Amino acid sequence: MSVWLTLLIALAAIAAGGWALRFAGQKLTGNKPVFRDMPYAVAFGYVLGAAVLVFAVWYFFQPTMTEQGTPVAGVMFFRWAVQAFIGFAVAAYLFRLLGRHVGTAGSRKMFRQMPLTASFGILVILIYAFLAVFAGVLAPYGQAEVFQQVNALPGGNAATGGNPDHLLGTDQIGRDLLSRLIYGAQNTVGIAFATTCLAFFLGGSLGFLAATLQGWFDQVLSRAVDVLMAIPSLIFALLLMTIASAWAGSEKWLLTVYMVIIIAVIDSTRVFRLARAVGMNIVVMDYIEAAKLRGEGLRYLIFREILPNATAPLLAEFGLRFCFVFLTIASLSFLGVGIQPPLADWGTMVRDLAQFINFAAFSPLTAALPLMAAGAIALLTVAVNFVVDWMLYRSSGLKE
Repeated sequence: MSVWLTLLIALAAIAAGGWALRFAGQKLTGNKPVFRDMPYAVAFGYVLGAAVLVFAVWYFFQPTMTEQGTPVAGVMFFRWAVQAFIGFAVAAYLFRLLGRHVGTAGSRKMFRQMPLTASFGILVILIYAFLAVFAGVLAPYGQAEVFQQVNALPGGNAATGGNPDHLLGTDQIGRDLLSRLIYGAQNTVGIAFATTCLAFFLGGSLGFLAATLQGWFDQVLSRAVDVLMAIPSLIFALLLMTIASAWAGSEKWLLTVYMVIIIAVIDSTRVFRLARAVGMNIVVMDYIEAAKLRGEGLRYLIFREILPNATAPLLAEFGLRFCFVFLTIASLSFLGVGIQPPLADWGTMVRDLAQFINFAAFSPLTAALPLMAAGAIALLTVAVNFVVDWMLYRSSGLKE
């Protein structure tokens, strides 16, 4: 039986199951509103979710090795993903439980109101921050340290081409991959954080100035920002980084500085739009007019009146902007014009280790090497978005 025919039969069975669920629920509960008013699409979704869950449980317990001794990569990757999901969920729950009993009164109250997704996000961010700060202590070797054995397989088993001194193996020139993965947190996340701070300083300052001064100053800045925002950011950054690579020459560290400035300027346009929009709504308030009548200067208006009232949306935008900057840096590094060697970077690691995906049928752990760097990027992005969503929920004034 072909895969498509099996899929069609499964969808037909789920469709029939959705109708049967709604019909049986109406009859067994005396036509209660929960089943009487249930749309068919909702009943279909319930049955589809149950079918997916049953299939996932069945697939999870499939053997990881064939009778010939060949590993089944799909099952092994699925098991690792499920185990990681359960592990992170338990860790997030315990972290939230700890936060409810340890800390100041304000922090305990915050953890009591915090959903599990936000707890997960904060925990992941703290782990990444810990790795970034103490990478030099946690990494077994230096990020640029080269060893004689190249392309050592992960696992540390010498019989299968590994090395017990390098648990995740070595790359094509003999650098320890575990050390570079740890240093990647310091370089990628640290540079992304510094770039985001610079973008917010530029965009936020100019946005508040435009909202306060208005007139020709606002018009000039707004039209310049419109021009920059009309160009796709990644393509524009790639073009400017190509030019900057010619300026930097052999000074690789200078190219990283250029990258920070270029991405910060490009992303500051989005921050400018938000800061200007929020500032425009604040400058028309009565307390701003009262401050002007008292003779307060521009610095007082921006830092004492506008900024405190714009903190919530700016914090939420900071989290989102950090994700975009983080992904942009990883993309540029993947294309070869981002963070330069010998600095370790997750985007560069994905590019350099992508060839190992071809060995998934023989060694799933080897094929997982590029997925580790890509997963580190994706995990931090999801975690930051979870925290941003919670911050937006709190600042909106909504109640559960």
